Amino acid sequence: MSLFTRVSLRLPRHSRILLWSLVLWMASPQRDARAESTLHYKFQSWQEEDGRVRVDAHYAEAEHTWATGDKLRLVGLIDTITGATPSGQPPPDGSDQVPLSRLEDLREAYQIEYSHPFEQAAIAVGYGNSKESDYLSDVWSLNGQLFFNQKDTTLLMGYAEANDDVTAAFLSRPREKKVQDAIIGLTQVLSPRTSVTANLTYGKQRGYLSDPYKIVEKATEILPGFSLNLTFPENRPSSKEKLIGFFSVNHAIEPLNAAIESSFRLLDDNWGITSQTFEFAWYQRFGEKLIIRPAVRYYRQSAADFYAVDLDNSPIVPPSESTGRAPYYSSDYRLSNMETWMLGVKAVWDINEHVSVDATLEKYIMNGRDSITSSSAYVDANVITVGIRLWL
Repeated sequence: MSLFTRVSLRLPRHSRILLWSLVLWMASPQRDARAESTLHYKFQSWQEEDGRVRVDAHYAEAEHTWATGDKLRLVGLIDTITGATPSGQPPPDGSDQVPLSRLEDLREAYQIEYSHPFEQAAIAVGYGNSKESDYLSDVWSLNGQLFFNQKDTTLLMGYAEANDDVTAAFLSRPREKKVQDAIIGLTQVLSPRTSVTANLTYGKQRGYLSDPYKIVEKATEILPGFSLNLTFPENRPSSKEKLIGFFSVNHAIEPLNAAIESSFRLLDDNWGITSQTFEFAWYQRFGEKLIIRPAVRYYRQSAADFYAVDLDNSPIVPPSESTGRAPYYSSDYRLSNMETWMLGVKAVWDINEHVSVDATLEKYIMNGRDSITSSSAYVDANVITVGIRLWL
């Protein structure tokens, strides 16, 4: 074991990310004055109301760009998850609150990406790993860009693949999941102040796609004339395909010293879910050092074909473990007909040419759009993010 490994293992987990980032920077060639290195650290706290889920995340990024344009990027993430989330059961008789399941976990993830420019193109290859107590994911990606019209037109093509292992303790055996995504897109600079982007993504998932912690309830006759509400693991299909269209417009408003960013995203999958996402952000500069960015995002979706609040009055006889084969059923409120809002404001302050700090406050609001899901399943949250970026 190296000295560095021994030292890092003794540090708090969030300190390890910073140490790795610093080592990457120090190991990067500094011989050419035109080379540039940046370090970025961010802390985010997601706090759901009514004592639900809390996620505290530490994020660090180190990036070095050589004079040739080659770029190396390393990202580290550690987050802690605590609290309670709906189990999938409907409210019991005499209550309007859905039952909650306690959860506590730690996620550690990292990503490394290397990109190389050519005269009229660029290519980037990446690898990432994410680990939780019951989940392990390995991801690799390959992206390419082609430039036309003096780089006013950019064609993007990319592919990513993730191989996941699900090892929840109560599963009879570890389960596997494979996720594949391919994207093609185009960015066009229309003028010195305006650009548009359009892309299309196709995604495919195979394997264990159920949530091992979500259950469904069914009134089951134990004896003639006597029934109990029993619970069973949810059972989602073992495959999923989706198609995503995305369009955005960026425009600078010079007289106001401002810029706008707007986008629309449309998703359709073979589980019956169709969703639309609208986003708008206004960037307002004050002087040479301060930028304020208010933003709003609206999202809505239809319910999955197999979503149901319970299996009462259903002929389905659920097995003791998810099979991935029909019939399918889930009471996960995230698959219901719903909508969300995200309202926020971000401030960025350039202290000097080497240091920038930022802070973001956001409000997340979730509402159901059907008449069967209890409103207590949906949750609002407050999000606080602070960060610092260094140019070295």
